[in-house]
Amino acid sequence: MIYKKIFIACDTKNPKKIINIFNKTKTNKIKIGYKIGLEFFYSKLGRNFLSKVKNKIIFLDLKINDIPNTSVSAIESLKDLKNIKYLTVHISGGYEMLKAVKRRAKKINRNLKILGVTILTSFSNKSLKKIGYTKPIKKIVFEQAKLAKLAGLDGIVCAGHEVKQIKSICKKMEIVTPGIRLLGDNSQDQKRIMSPKEAFDNGATSIVVGRSISKGNIKKNIQKLIKSLE
Repeated sequence: MIYKKIFIACDTKNPKKIINIFNKTKTNKIKIGYKIGLEFFYSKLGRNFLSKVKNKIIFLDLKINDIPNTSVSAIESLKDLKNIKYLTVHISGGYEMLKAVKRRAKKINRNLKILGVTILTSFSNKSLKKIGYTKPIKKIVFEQAKLAKLAGLDGIVCAGHEVKQIKSICKKMEIVTPGIRLLGDNSQDQKRIMSPKEAFDNGATSIVVGRSISKGNIKKNIQKLIKSLE
């Protein structure tokens, strides 16, 4: 069975390790993309390496979050990276910022999709309260999804636990679910985790899998992932 997309999180500063992940995750059984985060992008060789990657679905997870003008300038600074397919911004940046980012992205690269990040999967309701939020996570994510749609974003990034409730809002938007763990894997710093099949069954259009694939035997882990989806 072929699902829409599975992004492998490349959490490293080492280009050789990313090349190794590229090479060992080749398969025609699932559609693979690669999530590049702050750790690699901000590293000494990161951006230069990324500019040379070809024929890969690249998801640049920068989680941009600033005033509209600064956020738009950040988008402008990425215009030379024509191979980027997805880019993330924090929905908490507000409607004006989201709208401005989407407008600029469309001008510099019409193929670039902007994904709005909701509440990170490392948060629980308890930890949210510590920073001043009074509403539960599901309520906040629901409101964020509405804002992302209003701003014209291409998709949402949210935990698998919130996917079902926002499907009605995000009918024509992509729903990307991080915090994915294969059965038996340690949750580590993630609070709201889910298995690959559960996330897809809930309505995610793609998932992000990191340490469950990249730690240990990558080829065996990919096969384990494929089997978990059967």
